[in-house]
Amino acid sequence: MMEAIFKNSRTKGKLSKGLVAVILTIWGGAVILPFLWMFLSSFKSNAEISQMTQNFLPIHWTLDNYKNLFISGNFGVYLQNTLIITAFSFVGLLFNAMAGFGFAKYSFKGKGVLFIAVLATMMIPGQVTMIPVYLILNEMHLTNTLIGIALPGLVGAFAIFLFRQFMATISDEILEAARLDGASDAYIFWHIVLPISRPVLAVQGILTFIGGWNSFLWPLILANDQKYYTLSVGLQLLQGQHTTDYGLQMAGSSFMVIPIIIIFLIFQKYILQGFNLQPEK
Repeated sequence: MMEAIFKNSRTKGKLSKGLVAVILTIWGGAVILPFLWMFLSSFKSNAEISQMTQNFLPIHWTLDNYKNLFISGNFGVYLQNTLIITAFSFVGLLFNAMAGFGFAKYSFKGKGVLFIAVLATMMIPGQVTMIPVYLILNEMHLTNTLIGIALPGLVGAFAIFLFRQFMATISDEILEAARLDGASDAYIFWHIVLPISRPVLAVQGILTFIGGWNSFLWPLILANDQKYYTLSVGLQLLQGQHTTDYGLQMAGSSFMVIPIIIIFLIFQKYILQGFNLQPEK
C-alpha cells in the first residue's frame, strides 16, 4: 500500500512539473513573440511592413534599414557615446567593489553610521537629485560633456550594499593568511577578493551594462548637442523624425534590445549565485 501511495505521489509530481513546464513554455513564447516580430520586421522594407496582409518572415530580406540607421539616423555617434558612458560605468563598478570591501572587512570610526547613510540614499528618487546634480555640474563646467553624463553614475548605494553583503561571507582566515605571507591590501583585493566575488561581479556587470546602454533621461537633460546623445535618446529622435518609416524604427529598436539579450544569456548562470547572499558570519 505504501508503495502504491509513493508511486501515486511521484506520478502527481511529474504531472505537476509537466503542467508548469507547459505553462512556462506558452508564457515564454507569448513574451518573446513581439521581440521576434520586431527583429524580423527590421529586415523588411517599409512597404512590406505597411501591407494589410502580413507575413511573419520577410519576403525580401534587406539590410537597408540598418544601413540607414547609421547613415541618416546618426547611430554611429550615439553608439560611440553609449559605449564611452558604459565604460565609465564599469570603472565605477570597481569603485563600488572597493567600497563594499571596505565596509565588509575593515573596522573604522563611524562605519555603521556611514553605511546607514549610504543605504539612506536608496530611499531618495533619482528625479529629486537631478536638479542639484545638474547645478553642481554646471558650476564645474561639465554640462554638455560625456564626463558630466557619466560622472553621477560612477557609484551607487545598491551596488555597494550588494558587494558588502557578498564580501562579508568571505572567510577572514583567508585574508589573514595572505597578510601573514606579506600580501598587501591591494594584492588581497585584486587577487583574492575579486576572483571570489565573480558571481556578484557578473550580476553588477549586467546591471551596469543595462543601465549604461539604456541611459536616456540624464543624457537628454545634460546634453544640448546631438553629438553627445546616447542610443536611447537617438532612438526617441528617430521615432519623432521618421514616424512612418517603420522598418527604420524596428531596426533601431532591435539594435537596442539584442545586445542586452545576448549579455543576459551569457551571464545568466551567475545571477542566482550573485543574489543568493548568505548572512554575515
